[in-house]
Amino acid sequence: MIDYPTFCQLRMLLDEKHLTGAQVAVELKLDPKTVAKWVTRTSYQQRQCSKRPSKLDAFKGQIVALLERHPYSAQQILQQLKPQGYAGAYSILKEFVRLVRPVRKPAFLMLEFAPGECAQVDWGSFGSITVGSTKRRLSFFVMVLCYSRLMYVEFTLSEGMEQFLSCHRHALEFFGGIPTKVMIDNLKVGVLEHPLGGPVRFNPRYLDFAAHHGFVPVACQVKKANEKGRVENGVGYVKKNFLSGLEIPSFEALNPAARQWLDTVANVRIHGETRTKPIERFAQEKPLLRALPLSPYDCAVIRPIGSNSCCRVVLETNRYTVPYLYASQQLTLKAYPDQLLFYHNEKLIATHLRFYDRRLDIRNPDHIQELLAQRQRARAQTALQAFLSLGPQAEIYARKLQEKRLNTPHHIQKIVALSQLYGSDKVARALQDALTFDAFGCEYIANLLEQRERHATPPSPLHLTRRQDLLELDLPPADLSPYDINPPSPQP
Repeated sequence: MIDYPTFCQLRMLLDEKHLTGAQVAVELKLDPKTVAKWVTRTSYQQRQCSKRPSKLDAFKGQIVALLERHPYSAQQILQQLKPQGYAGAYSILKEFVRLVRPVRKPAFLMLEFAPGECAQVDWGSFGSITVGSTKRRLSFFVMVLCYSRLMYVEFTLSEGMEQFLSCHRHALEFFGGIPTKVMIDNLKVGVLEHPLGGPVRFNPRYLDFAAHHGFVPVACQVKKANEKGRVENGVGYVKKNFLSGLEIPSFEALNPAARQWLDTVANVRIHGETRTKPIERFAQEKPLLRALPLSPYDCAVIRPIGSNSCCRVVLETNRYTVPYLYASQQLTLKAYPDQLLFYHNEKLIATHLRFYDRRLDIRNPDHIQELLAQRQRARAQTALQAFLSLGPQAEIYARKLQEKRLNTPHHIQKIVALSQLYGSDKVARALQDALTFDAFGCEYIANLLEQRERHATPPSPLHLTRRQDLLELDLPPADLSPYDINPPSPQP
């Protein structure tokens, strides 16, 4: 059997080039017997394969009739066919049932909402984005007012509680009011437990946020995404209309661009279902929204956290400094999406911008300077103790340094270093002499020690050769011509 392109080449060689069957076989590298079968055919005919009869063939009509009456499983159908003589394999029956089973799409009721009645909330994700030297999952929060379809979207790098609550607050501020109900999916930040047919157990923090704003939280039924179809469609609309093909220069540029898109595209388009612009339909809904609270809700997450001996707090692989006094202490973290506050016994001790890169060391210069100053004070105290151990004259000398308003710690540290070089006794004597001559400063002490060390060193002995050898030295006569006082008279 040859394929159709080969058949076309065969006919061209026969009809146009007038080759013989043997020549065509050589040209196309085919068996001469195969060529002989096709030289008389003017059209391509694919070989019809004989289909093997199946043990299931006699029962296929009955299987289809059973499935039309009731969605039986393949195992149930097998039990009904065995008494009628079916002896085939279960796998063949199962595959046939899968192919012919009628597709039954669930039917949903169209949910209707009054103006100001409800808003729906959900998270969406769209790949990853580069943040510094790492990649983070790109998430976005969507809230849609069910009546007007007015939409709010905000991009985040995390889906934690602080981001969830902050996005809620920003969305309600964007709408300028609060609906009666807010419908969410069964997210852990909002719903702790939602058993089938049982009561919903909301996250206490989300209940507190809802009570502050005066709305009732509603959780969708498990595996019933259709109940929040408006926000599901909103998430898809953000992906297809805003994010698809978008060149993102940085994460910081995303939310300003999304806000512009909301104002110029999403909320001013003709909605496919309402056939009205969301912003126009919102004009009917806004007067029915509840007023925003007078004081904004604090969306921070508060939890205990410990600092290490290096004055660092580790959060999400990043290290943040705290003052050295709070090293190896139990602290309290107050985390916002963009800011971190650290407390010790309700006292604010450090504030940092929050970074979403990884393995960074974020330092506050003041924290480091405090540690360096503390170490300098410790070194100065140690040096002072070593200085005073040189004797009573050392205490007097230190007091005189202070009276002269010199840099006392500097001079003391230098003099202590000299005691390690020359010895304590020599430095003590130098201090006593310096007091006598009213000379103060480490430079004077160092000079005094150096001079005494130089004079204290005895000259090395002179080793002469034998006197007889010295007398027998053969020295060349000195050249006295430069000193000639009688120069020759000039020639006439």
